[in-house]
Amino acid sequence: MTTDTRSGAGTGDARSAGDTPGTVPHPAAFHALHHRPGRPLLLPNAWDSASALALAAAGHPAIGTTSLGVAAAHGHPDGRALPEVRDATLALARRLAGRLPCPYTVDIEGGYGTGPDADSGLDSGLDPDSDPGFAQVTSLAVELAGCGAAGINLEDGLPGGRGLRDPSRQAELIRAVKECAPDLFLNARIDTHWLVDTPPPLSEALARAETYLAAGADGVFVPGVTADADLAVLVDGIAAPLNVLFAPGRHTVRRLADLGVRRISTGSLLFRTALGAACAAADALRASGERPGDAPARGAGEPPAFADALAYGEVQRLVGDGAYGGDGGGYGGGDGRGAGECGEG
Repeated sequence: MTTDTRSGAGTGDARSAGDTPGTVPHPAAFHALHHRPGRPLLLPNAWDSASALALAAAGHPAIGTTSLGVAAAHGHPDGRALPEVRDATLALARRLAGRLPCPYTVDIEGGYGTGPDADSGLDSGLDPDSDPGFAQVTSLAVELAGCGAAGINLEDGLPGGRGLRDPSRQAELIRAVKECAPDLFLNARIDTHWLVDTPPPLSEALARAETYLAAGADGVFVPGVTADADLAVLVDGIAAPLNVLFAPGRHTVRRLADLGVRRISTGSLLFRTALGAACAAADALRASGERPGDAPARGAGEPPAFADALAYGEVQRLVGDGAYGGDGGGYGGGDGRGAGECGEG
């Protein structure tokens, strides 16, 4: 088995360290969460302030963001390196600054840089110091660190699914980011097996992992690899914490822990689940108004899925508004406002 050379961050539970201001800084606490053998970091991914605050309030020791969730919530597709998504991502990080009791890490896709390398994925021959794309990515990393982010995800897949960046050039980008923001936990995402019909041998992912770790990456993320045997190969061959994208129906946290996985991300799963739950609840409510002879509506016969909904007042408290002492359930009762004002709260 390859020795994990990054175990020096400690093996203690960093939750309490991240909760108490003035003890262990969030970046150090976040690093430590990746070095607990048999206790992988389950990282739920949020898409806005409310989801991040709710997940933190539920006791999760760290929060990530989902690029799909952030992009889609603002009306944009994921994976296109759009400046609008970059701006939304940075704005979310700024809103979370100082508001979470735990570390948070930010998915920045490929870094949202523009330039010859970003467009083609090939080595343009430009020195990193003179490459505008590199400067844009490092600037974003520095700003995120300044906001209090503990880590970033940086992927080698090109925008629009146009292949992969040259590994040596990606390594230069990783090195540049770590030089500018050394405390950030840089999770190097390798897209060799992501959304491809015929994935390459695992050796390609392992080779990229070795190159990125040599450049300073702190962890490795290979989404799309789900089989136990393949994950065991990655764990054995990567000298850093391995991050896995949770696959419902394929994975359990316990099994991934037994395999040696150190970080389990939900990716866009929670965002997509929330969309599905919202539609299901609306469908069930609509179905409850059917009359005899009406065509069955979607959701007919299903109970309204409201049992797990957060109370109105609870959401207000999560986002820091203490002005509303009661819970009107969003329909005008208990918070002192008229029904017309609260009907769509």
